[in-house]
Amino acid sequence: MAPVTGPGAGGELDALHAENARLRERVQRLRARNGESDLDYLFVVTYGRSGSTLVSGLLNAIPGYLIRGENRDALRHLFDFHRQLQVNARGPKANFRQRTHPFFGAGDFPEDRSLAGIRRLVLDTVLRPKADTRVVGFKEITWFNEERDDLGEYVAWLREVFPGARFLVNTRNLDDVGRSSWWGEGDADQVAANRRHLQANETALTTLADDLGAAAYRIHYDDYVADPGALAGLFAWLGEPFDLDAVRAVLEVRHSI
Repeated sequence: MAPVTGPGAGGELDALHAENARLRERVQRLRARNGESDLDYLFVVTYGRSGSTLVSGLLNAIPGYLIRGENRDALRHLFDFHRQLQVNARGPKANFRQRTHPFFGAGDFPEDRSLAGIRRLVLDTVLRPKADTRVVGFKEITWFNEERDDLGEYVAWLREVFPGARFLVNTRNLDDVGRSSWWGEGDADQVAANRRHLQANETALTTLADDLGAAAYRIHYDDYVADPGALAGLFAWLGEPFDLDAVRAVLEVRHSI
């Protein structure tokens, strides 16, 4: 870079020094994370028309929280990638190291490096924590899939990718959900099928919450909309102070527009 000279050079040089110091501080802060170990992870588990965007709003009102919106279950593809390479690695490693073996190299799949790489990828592209972020995550409505019976395995994998991750399970009265423009569309057979799907969905999510124990917490839309004080337990689980007025302020704002 050409030297800074001429009138006003001193001020410009000072500005460049300040910018350089700021960038160095940011680099040191990012390096200090050493795999982002200073971040906590929180994922909102629910289904469509459950009030999940409102839940995100409540969480994002907490200083240091950054809960992103839906990503259309994009991380499932990374889960499938990791799991398939694990399957490929099963077998005598000595055989896999033979250049004549059709799965040459598969036996040395570095699982830890894969998990760390996936964590970096998701943090850099999906979650994108800021300098002041303490807790990062996303909300998703497509956790349950009738064509796959691997929700528990998927969540266990997420906990490997994001150590210490916790899961907030949000539900709502299914009669009200079923009458929404999304789930209530179609003829009587389609609406009935939607309702069966919703019931199976909720059963799967509540079972997941039970299986996760202290790593999960359940909230119900109808409860906290009727009485914002019902969220006090959630804030206690999060380890955050409960400000009823702040919660009410968020609830008064229309979400999912």
